[in-house]
Amino acid sequence: MYDLLDGVGIKYDRVDHEPVRTMDACAEIDVALAPAAVCKNLFLRDSKRTGLYLLMLCGDKKLRAKEIARQVGCSRLEFAPPELMERHLGIEPGAVTVMGLMNDTDNQVNLLVDNDLLAAEYIGCHPCVNTSSLRLRSSDLFGPVLATLHHGYTPVTVEPA
Repeated sequence: MYDLLDGVGIKYDRVDHEPVRTMDACAEIDVALAPAAVCKNLFLRDSKRTGLYLLMLCGDKKLRAKEIARQVGCSRLEFAPPELMERHLGIEPGAVTVMGLMNDTDNQVNLLVDNDLLAAEYIGCHPCVNTSSLRLRSSDLFGPVLATLHHGYTPVTVEPA
């Protein structure tokens, strides 16, 4: 992960910490990464089990699956099982991150990004493990980083809770 960022010339700040598995446990880390937008990352699949999605939304927002499903043109979204996350993103629950797309070399996972995150100057995310966190420019993540990973993204609107 770090080799990829360094190879593309992406500047980032790194904070190492104890393992975190929930948004509540990230509170201290969020202070260290400020002014980065805090991301909640959810690994989902459609109800037909034919499409996989990684949803990045602001940490203070709640999943509105029906709302997101309507925006991406499927009938329903549900949480995908951990085995699919491990197979496609190479990460475990609690470490879900956009950076896991580096392991999705056959582009089976569709990235969905909350418009509010796209507007943020900085994004905070895990580097495929939940014992470190990164802060990098949104323009770097949604530009050269995703291009290097051969992934695009679909903007979605997630209303505040």
